[in-house]
Amino acid sequence: MTRIELAPGVVEDFARILEHLVANAAEAPANRMREIIAALDILALNPLIGRPTDNDLRELIIGRGAHGYLALYRFLDDIDTVFVIGVSSQREAGYAESEGR
Repeated sequence: MTRIELAPGVVEDFARILEHLVANAAEAPANRMREIIAALDILALNPLIGRPTDNDLRELIIGRGAHGYLALYRFLDDIDTVFVIGVSSQREAGYAESEGR
């Protein structure tokens, strides 16, 4: 099973997403966060499921529409590890500081 590592900034991404959900009175924000985490867990079984992007990165689409999120990650086959670099809402423009992570 592939190991999953989260970049330190992913915790900030989760906090930002949760803050947005609560501020906008989203239905069941804790459940939404669990759905995001469960989707990331899928990478342990299928690390190549995300679509390829630039710089050997991949993007996992989580949910859909207004409830959609994107996870930017890199899979290193030689050490069987996924490094999650950032998580954002599909409505956000890019990833917070993903270039510097």
